[in-house]
Amino acid sequence: MSTHNQYIRWFAELTINDIPLVGGKNASLGEMYRELAAEGVIVPNGFAITAEAYRYMLDQADAWPRLHALLDDVDADDVAGLAHRAQQARDLVYAAPLPADLQQQILDAFGQLQQQYQDDVTVAVRSSATAEDLPTASFAGQQDTYLNIRGGQALLDACKRCFASLFTDRAIHYRLDQGFDHFKIGLSIGVMKMVRSDLAASGVMFSLDTESGFSDAVFITGAYGLGENVVQGAVDPDEFYVHKPTFAQGYRAVLRRTLGAKKIKMIYSDGRTREPIRNVATSNQERRQFCIDDAEVLQLADYALKIERHYGRPMDMEWAKDGLDGKLYIVQARPETVASQKLGNVLEQYQLKQAGEVIVKGHAVGSKIAVGQARVIDNVAKLGSFKPGEVLVADMTTPDWEPVMKTAAAIVTNRGGRTCHAAIIARELGVPAVIGCENATAAIASGSLVTVSCAEGDVGKVYAGRLDFDVTQTDLSQLQRPKTKIMLNLGTPELAFKLSFLPSDGVGLARMEFIITEYIKAHPMALIHPEKVADAGELEQLKQLTEGYTRPEEFFIQRLAEGVGTIGAAFYPKPVVVRMSDFKTNEYATLLGGRWFERDEANPMIGFRGASRYVHPAYAEGFALECAAMKRVREQMGLKNVVLMIPFCRRIDEAERVLAYMAEQGLRRGDDGLEIYVMCEIPNNVILIDEFAKLFDGFSIGSNDLTQLTLGVDRDSEIVANDFDERDAGVKTMIRLAVEGARRNGRHSGLCGQAPSDYPEMAEYLVEIGIDSMSLNPDTVLQTTQRLLDVERRLRR
Repeated sequence: MSTHNQYIRWFAELTINDIPLVGGKNASLGEMYRELAAEGVIVPNGFAITAEAYRYMLDQADAWPRLHALLDDVDADDVAGLAHRAQQARDLVYAAPLPADLQQQILDAFGQLQQQYQDDVTVAVRSSATAEDLPTASFAGQQDTYLNIRGGQALLDACKRCFASLFTDRAIHYRLDQGFDHFKIGLSIGVMKMVRSDLAASGVMFSLDTESGFSDAVFITGAYGLGENVVQGAVDPDEFYVHKPTFAQGYRAVLRRTLGAKKIKMIYSDGRTREPIRNVATSNQERRQFCIDDAEVLQLADYALKIERHYGRPMDMEWAKDGLDGKLYIVQARPETVASQKLGNVLEQYQLKQAGEVIVKGHAVGSKIAVGQARVIDNVAKLGSFKPGEVLVADMTTPDWEPVMKTAAAIVTNRGGRTCHAAIIARELGVPAVIGCENATAAIASGSLVTVSCAEGDVGKVYAGRLDFDVTQTDLSQLQRPKTKIMLNLGTPELAFKLSFLPSDGVGLARMEFIITEYIKAHPMALIHPEKVADAGELEQLKQLTEGYTRPEEFFIQRLAEGVGTIGAAFYPKPVVVRMSDFKTNEYATLLGGRWFERDEANPMIGFRGASRYVHPAYAEGFALECAAMKRVREQMGLKNVVLMIPFCRRIDEAERVLAYMAEQGLRRGDDGLEIYVMCEIPNNVILIDEFAKLFDGFSIGSNDLTQLTLGVDRDSEIVANDFDERDAGVKTMIRLAVEGARRNGRHSGLCGQAPSDYPEMAEYLVEIGIDSMSLNPDTVLQTTQRLLDVERRLRR
């Protein structure tokens, strides 16, 4: 290479081994540009100004002695002193002139980039420190980036500002925390064609789930405009998940999607100000629709899988869609440094022991709980008032806040999604954070005591006052597995990824009712026949719920499929037994529009519920939507581990009619490995178990209903229900007969009621009679597993 270009390296010349020369960001861009283009991963072209150029500039300015005097004895705990010295260091570097030969090399390379794209190209100028984007330290946001830089002189000035940003307060503080020497780190600069995402969308994606560390999902976030808003947390972005194992098998489906508010977007400036970029409000239409379509989500997932496979580890990537050519570009990729570093053998569980008043809700980051005094910081100048151990409450955070963030008990913000700056740093610090609450700074009083909980799924909550909680740690590496299969009772999709780490054999009862109540909210018949809803307010709510869908029924099918699919994916390829809806009439009536389709029943517990609804004219169309959702889960998402289960099936002819109707809807038992179970919760199921066994692949004993119907007790009755439970001798006999009948017919037997979770002696009894599986509440899995091992050892003696 000629000396003329000694400080410039084009992306095509770089590999991941060039980190000492051009930093992690540029080395990774070069690696992908060279190696992944043939696989269809598109990276915009550009060049790196090497770290040697940074050292050359400071050598020529004789700046090193003065930098040492400023930084050799800097104290990380002296916030004001550090800030003062950092400012002096930045001024010193910015004042150092770029040597003439270096300037010329930069301008010549810029000219070549302009020729390649044959237009008035603008560039992104990104810092790339030589200790940045390492597998164990992200250095996220520590140095500066400048977007939409136009013209040679503006480029040279942006380069000087990038060099100076090696000494921001946050970068100095971070290096001190991580044990990096300020003077052994150099700064390279990446200059790459700007992707015109100001006219489209951009965002961040990970090749795992950032909160749980679940490695079988690609997690994608996105919003309109340039990507800085997503990275900084200035917007609540759209979110998407894709399941990696089934995607690799050829199933192209979005597993789950969540619409973000996306209230602003960053675009190019109109030239009336000196700033090259600015934020503007998004339109109502933009807010109501996703920023990219399913095909683009799947293309990004394909990029993520190829990048992860190439690097051989979980990755954190930034993407951008060009509004002019419509293409999707990868503009950054670095190792994921938090979830992938967790010890896989130790399970840490936080659990609230009390209920409380919820002040605000947002995106949960992490799975911890913390208590502290809230400190609302509405201006970076007030950071000095923050005391260690307090809960930081802010509109959003930037890298300048990091010295304070590391001392916080928890972090709460108005804005941001789960891939924003606050979320990334909170994860790295192991601090629970609730992000994107919208009104946290107004709703939470500074000085008030609050409990911040990220242990309840994807939704993080801030409670008033101090709530008690437990923390348990379990070493799973030493935990043996019992012969009796341990499965989970689960209805909340948000918890599925986290709970997948529990030692289990799958899900024995996935409750469809919770998904319908929380994610759909509407009665399926009201979506099919809105003309029967005689209330204008309810009709308007139905319209708002289904806005953006081709038809209201598609809203129901998609939301239900996503909820069930998330649980199916979390435990794949282990079986996930999904119970078709088992609302009672009084419960269905509480759904939006439900009162127009449900009758009053004196005793709904033994009325129009379960299988009797599915082929009845009053609900058959609604059941068809349930079937369509399950067909989508199995056929489009590829989650063949999903087993379907029919609840409250009273008679053989009823079972035959339900199975025939399911077959009409494309769910024929046996086709493509489809198994269908039946709940064994009515005495007739036990009495005629040999006949039911001819129709179904397995039995799941519902001990709650079997108890009520064996003993003639209404389990909704406050007067008598508490006097009876599954430990009654008659109920235990019914359970034993069911298990023996299933075994006699070569069918699976399981129990999914509360009994083994609530009563240790019932768990032991189930092992003794030889049940195949029991499905437990997640919080009882570990202790029940140990108990079953003890019972099995005793029975072998």
